[in-house]
This record gives sequence, structure tokens and C-alpha cells, in this order.
Amino acid sequence: MTMKHFLYAVIAAIICISCSNSTAKKDEQTVSDESARLKDSLESIVRKYPAEIGIAVITGDGDTVVVSNEVKYPLMSVFKLHQAIALCCEFEKQGASLDSVVDILSSRLNYETWSPMLKEHTGRHIVLPIRNLLQYTLMQSDNNASNYMFANICSLSRTDSLIAGIIPRESFRLTVTEADMWADHSLAYRNCSSPLGAAMLIDRLFTDSTICPQNRDFICNTLLQCKTGTDRIVAPLADKKGVTVAHKTGSGFRTESGILSAHNDVAFITLPDGRHYSLAVLVRDFNGDEAEAAKAIAQISATVYNFIAQ
Repeated sequence: MTMKHFLYAVIAAIICISCSNSTAKKDEQTVSDESARLKDSLESIVRKYPAEIGIAVITGDGDTVVVSNEVKYPLMSVFKLHQAIALCCEFEKQGASLDSVVDILSSRLNYETWSPMLKEHTGRHIVLPIRNLLQYTLMQSDNNASNYMFANICSLSRTDSLIAGIIPRESFRLTVTEADMWADHSLAYRNCSSPLGAAMLIDRLFTDSTICPQNRDFICNTLLQCKTGTDRIVAPLADKKGVTVAHKTGSGFRTESGILSAHNDVAFITLPDGRHYSLAVLVRDFNGDEAEAAKAIAQISATVYNFIAQ
């Protein structure tokens, strides 16, 4: 190779590297611009409703969009997702199985709280494997099943500690059970999370080795069968062929002034081409009815889907 040819080769290499860097910068700028447009769209939706609404989106590429993430929102029954993950973590540490059977004395349960389990098992004793208790809490948000597991299997404080090893400590806090909240509705605000903390938890469940594959698959498949809150994140996606939604909802009490304390949904959505994203929508102090709050969440879900699926 002559000196002239060598110089040509060097110049060509420099141009190639420069073009590559320029393309990468353009790609990064495109992602940033698109995220900004999504954020603007979501903020415009939030402004329409009489509530504090927090949103977090985590795409499969790791891009994150948040709205009102600085506020802590009452989790309500979304914390049953935290409970299920923590219980599996604890069982793996102990070498225990979700097929372990428990015998629950029905008379010790609360007949006035939300409990499909208690309605379906009318005998003096309820004898079930722990995985069935988790199915009741995750699919139907059963309060008695949740209370029993906190009292007898994996405590609330232990759950809080284990989850703090999965997502940032400052993003959430668990201090009260369903039994505590049933006795004093105002305590519901003590179980709280940022939208990003909730989105991170369900995202890590599906994409990381947070728990062993067998237990992870069980929880993920159970969330796909969630029967509550289908008018929220699921609503605009139900007719989308090949789209799956695994989610956990939470619904709040009315305050003394008639305000809806919370209306939530946290989901992991998978598209037909294998792309996925996590979405958390947490609604605090909604001055309206449940149908309106659900409509807000559904509108946010549709907007995020259209952005990602395009």
C-alpha cells in the first residue's frame, strides 16, 4: 500500500466513525424527542381530571417516561404484588414450596371484608396450598388471604425489607395490612409508592431473576388472569390481537369528604412481535366516581400503547 492509499484509508475510516457517531446521536435524539412527545400527551390527559395522577412507563429498551413521579400514592391492593414476590423470595431462602398446605379456621377471618375465598369455601376449615392463597390475592384481590399470609407466613415488615432489596427503598413503603386499613381507612395512605417504583417492580418480575423461574412463571401467569379492574389498563387493549396484559389493581376507600382515595393499575404488556413495556398508573384523591377514574387510566393506557406499537 502506497502512502497515498494509506492516507485515503485513514480518511475513509475517520469519515465512517464520524458518520456512525452522528447516526447514534440522531438515534438518541429521536428517542428523546419521542419520549418528550409521549410525556406531553400524558400530561395533557392528567390535567383533564380532578386528581393527582402519576404515571411511569418502562419500555423494553429501558427508556423511561414519568409524570408526577415525585408524589407518593397509596398503593391499596397493588401491594399484594409486593407481598407475592416477597413471599416467594422468603420461601426460596427457606427451601419451602408454594404447594405447602395451610389449614385456616374460618371463624378467625373477617366476613365483612372483600373475600371471594371465604365465599367459595364455606366450611369450618379452609385447607389450601399457599399458591392458591396467592391466586386469590393476585387474581381477585382477596383481603382475608392477604391478611392470613402476613400474619402467619411472611410478615409485613419482612415483605417491606425484601422488596427494598429489589427496587429503591425511597420509592415505596409498606407499613399496614388490609386488616389495618379496614379498621381505619385513613391508614391506607401509609402504604405508598411512586409510579416508577411500582413500574420497576413488575418490570423486574418479568425481565429479571428476582425470584426463581418456577415461582416467577407462576406469579406472571397468575397476573395474566387478574379479574379485577378490567376497565383500566386492560380496557383499550382487550381487542388488540396478540396483546397480553398481566396486571394488579388497587382500589381505595372514600374519604369523609367523599373523595376517592386511590384507583390504581400496574401492568406488564406484551405485543404480538415480542416487544413489551411496563406501565403504572396511580391515582390519588380523585374527586369523582370509580368509572371516571377508570376512564382516565384507560385513556393513559391507550396513549402509551399507540406510542409504543407505532
